[in-house]
Amino acid sequence: MNFLGVLTCVSVLLAAASTQAPKHCVSPPLMSGQFTLMAGNGVYLSTGSISSDAFGKRMRVRNNVMVGNQSTGIDELMLFNEEAYYEINWKTISCKKKQLDSSFIPMHVPEDARLMGQVIMGSSSSWGMGVLVNTWYGTLPNNGSYSTVFSEIGCIPMTYSVHYPQTGWITLSTYNWVLGNVNPMDYHPPFFCQKAKLEVSDMPPNFFTVLHSLALQSKKVKH
Repeated sequence: MNFLGVLTCVSVLLAAASTQAPKHCVSPPLMSGQFTLMAGNGVYLSTGSISSDAFGKRMRVRNNVMVGNQSTGIDELMLFNEEAYYEINWKTISCKKKQLDSSFIPMHVPEDARLMGQVIMGSSSSWGMGVLVNTWYGTLPNNGSYSTVFSEIGCIPMTYSVHYPQTGWITLSTYNWVLGNVNPMDYHPPFFCQKAKLEVSDMPPNFFTVLHSLALQSKKVKH
């Protein structure tokens, strides 16, 4: 087959793909990446690393906090199957176990999410200049709403924008994702968490409000 024939076949395949409606998708089961969090209308800024295990429905989120020349911080281990998360403070070697609302797990597009649109981030003028993405939106418990952007190919999460009356906007951007997890022990609480008792709440936080709390706690540590 000559070059013109190959180009024609590729064009046909791309045209067929473009006519298909975006589908609700699930991200690869094991992923590690980084994030930037802005909350409270830009007042709080947090960056860190994130790892996900879809098999066990577990996530580990670490904040990068620098105090002087030393790194310290608080991180969160979220166990969606247990509807609980650990707030781990490495500065004080202490741990809290709290109730978690597991109705929204961020590594997939929920079945009740509605499609807002499909766009190319970047440019479609040439190969490699842009990424085809889908934007979805929906509602969360406690009068919350969200929109989220996933790549069409691979179902890689890129951004989440969440609004609650009590917190305002929470914006999470993720990047530098790689497939796989480096350390399986990320999903086990450290030894000093063994005696932590579950704190029950009438309105358990979800993934987003946990990150909001993490940003606030890290801000206190930093100052």
